[in-house]
Amino acid sequence: MRRFWRGLRAYSGRMERAEILRDLAARGADTNPARCAELAARLGMLVPDLLVIAGHPVPADLVPPERDARVMKEFAYRASFCDHAQMAALADFIGLPPGAAPLPSLPPSAPRTVYWRPESSYLATVLGGLIRNRGFGPRELPFMGLSMSTIFGLLSGRAAAHEHTWFQLSAMAGPLGWRFEDLLAVAGEPFSERRRYVVHCHHLGQVFVAAIGLTTGQLAEAARQADRLSGRVSQGAWRPVSQGSARECPDLAEA
Repeated sequence: MRRFWRGLRAYSGRMERAEILRDLAARGADTNPARCAELAARLGMLVPDLLVIAGHPVPADLVPPERDARVMKEFAYRASFCDHAQMAALADFIGLPPGAAPLPSLPPSAPRTVYWRPESSYLATVLGGLIRNRGFGPRELPFMGLSMSTIFGLLSGRAAAHEHTWFQLSAMAGPLGWRFEDLLAVAGEPFSERRRYVVHCHHLGQVFVAAIGLTTGQLAEAARQADRLSGRVSQGAWRPVSQGSARECPDLAEA
């Protein structure tokens, strides 16, 4: 009986979150930035993410610093090989005191191409904003079971069948550090209890969130730390993708 009531409370909490996010998406800019910040604190989410959902611009002081795209891609790739204990250790490593001396930054790569357009659908705009809030571009995200053409299609607002959208959002939620039902609520998609087959859960996305403020040099060091933790052995030019650790996620149902 105790387990039943715990499960009921958890379910009620998830539904309340979904309702708040669904309402925020519906009201749009009618919800002022200060209220977005209040909701972010209440839900344990990033303020820039809720600003994106409401259609507000993200202030410059909340935007990630410019980083070399190649180093970001490498960091995401290496972090994706960590299991849950290693991801927690990596997040702790990233969260070292801000006074630590930053590592020198590498020469910047060519500017990233922007794949989302102003006339994109609401979902495309939100997904593009969530990715940018983490300092990524589409090509820097780790492999998550979706082709690049599928990701670009989502970010360009290309219409997809409901069934396809459900699986696409299921795959993207984890690397963004979002719970799946929260992303469904913002997208206006109905929730389903059907079994999900995903590569990465939201714990990997939480590592990316922890790394939002890192410089290029700090990201490079975090990537090396990810290898030290996971024991990944470089195989040269052959770059096998990570199989992820979603199957061992302690709370995938909430991811």
